[in-house]
Amino acid sequence: MFGINKKILSYFDYTLPLLVAPIILLSWFLINENSEFLGNKVLIYVFVGLLVFTAVFFVHIWKLSWFIILFYWIHIVLLLVVELFGDTRLGAQRWIEIPFVHFTFQPSETMKPALMLMIAYLVRKKPPKPNGYGLVDFAKISFFILLPFVFILKQPDLGTALVLLIMGYGTLFIIGVNYKIWLGILISVGLASPVLYANLHDYQKKRIADFVLKDPDYQVRQSIIAIGSGGISGKEKEEATQAAYKFLPIATSDFIFPYFAERFGFVGIIGLFLLYGALIFHIFSINNTDDKDYFLKVIASSTGLLLFVYSGVNIAMTIGFAPVVGIPLPLFSYGGSSFVTFMVLFGILEGILAFRYKFMYNHISFSKRVLSSAG
Repeated sequence: MFGINKKILSYFDYTLPLLVAPIILLSWFLINENSEFLGNKVLIYVFVGLLVFTAVFFVHIWKLSWFIILFYWIHIVLLLVVELFGDTRLGAQRWIEIPFVHFTFQPSETMKPALMLMIAYLVRKKPPKPNGYGLVDFAKISFFILLPFVFILKQPDLGTALVLLIMGYGTLFIIGVNYKIWLGILISVGLASPVLYANLHDYQKKRIADFVLKDPDYQVRQSIIAIGSGGISGKEKEEATQAAYKFLPIATSDFIFPYFAERFGFVGIIGLFLLYGALIFHIFSINNTDDKDYFLKVIASSTGLLLFVYSGVNIAMTIGFAPVVGIPLPLFSYGGSSFVTFMVLFGILEGILAFRYKFMYNHISFSKRVLSSAG
């Protein structure tokens, strides 16, 4: 399981780390500039993330069906533990505190790779027919998507729950589901939307109402001011008053994008957009590596969707185009759970790509075929 032929590295996707590294370095620079304490913790998260990436890369998770199933159900149990004993902050019960080290763990973050792997396992086990999955197969996979969705929604964490839902069903849309099922879902959601709204928490209803009916709240107003004050080329650290004087709330996590905009201006924003765009496009392009490799297709589609939704929603909420739902900017906002989650996903992707042809170098029958053809 841990053996590796050096030739395997020729199939390693070097473009992925080249696109990820600048985003991480920019993130560390901004966070460390704002708080050296948080900057040092980011370095710890990066170190842990690299260890996790390496472990996932060498341990061929996609081959371990028992582990995928166990990993998924462990996370369901962890979500139940959060509901019963979780650490509560700002009215939300989402974290498990790790004793003695003063770190917290958010199972809803690592639930994403657990769900991706489970969907990949199910799709590989039974690929879709030419006209897509039928109702029975769709319902079976939907059970594994909706179960964590309900747990996370009860924390309450509407933003993460919706991201999980979009990621799961978006992946199925790419893989292939009969169009009649999607049509039925759209009609059902449209008819049930009043009931769904009525069952939201009061603070969630207030966010929606404020977003639709009122001017932006304090956080968003300060965010827009920070983005606008950056101008074309940005400001020096001492002149970035929105972040320096704490007008901009949580500038190192959910609202790190306006902090970046204030420091690096319009030019920096375009550069960051290009980095994210190239990264997302590259991950989606991995779908075309092998039409028959459904495991790879699911992981690439899910990872690309997750990056797109997270970055899009985070930036939209900082400029007042979406309600503030507490979704971080991936690989950029301060936070270990989110960062490690993406490193796990990148490790899985790189492992599948690099070891897809491992059998060609180590399999005895292949060697015999090469020798016979040479003779």
